[in-house]
Amino acid sequence: MDENILQTRLATLFQIILVAGVVGALWDQSWFDAFIISGIFLITLLPMLFAKKFDVTIPAAFQLLTVIFVFASLFLGEVHGYYLKIWWWDIALHTVSGFLLGIVGFLLVYVMNETERVSLYMKPGFIAFFAFLFAVGVGVFWEFFEYVADKVFDFTMQKPAFGDSTGLTDTITDLMVDSLGAMIISFMGYRYLKRHPGKGLIQHWVRNFIKNNPRIFKKTHQRH
Repeated sequence: MDENILQTRLATLFQIILVAGVVGALWDQSWFDAFIISGIFLITLLPMLFAKKFDVTIPAAFQLLTVIFVFASLFLGEVHGYYLKIWWWDIALHTVSGFLLGIVGFLLVYVMNETERVSLYMKPGFIAFFAFLFAVGVGVFWEFFEYVADKVFDFTMQKPAFGDSTGLTDTITDLMVDSLGAMIISFMGYRYLKRHPGKGLIQHWVRNFIKNNPRIFKKTHQRH
């Protein structure tokens, strides 16, 4: 079976589980859970909507990772309480989010830097730095959202952590691991741009993105 087809089917499977969760919540008359899970399902559709809006093809692997991340963080973490059941759940997911957002930030600037549609050139160091700042910036806005959701809607998105019941330690820890994940991806991206290694995570993502969007790249597609 083709790798992209398998990844797409796995992403669809997670979405089906979310739909089943909505049905189950409605059956139990858990209206709030049904609302939250419905929102989670809509979030998993964002990569597809983004691709349609900007007329780009997003690699199936990234769509799958996005769906899995949203499923693990919101459906398992928030709805089913994994953040409280497993102490390292939040730390692991924020580290992964740093990786994913770092990759997104890197690809955003890389596309602008390489496509012939934009008359722009940025040095590898700036591209890596932007990827880092992009990931950390999104992480900061997410912490803003958690704070507002807790204060305005009386949610409990900021959890007690390491003996601190105020949520401050949880916020700082989240930002630290976000930054760690983003820093690792930025460093890998910098090495890719400077040396173009034959194998590696960044190399795989860049080649996959170029392969799926050849019309955006001309000289880049030939060079890689």
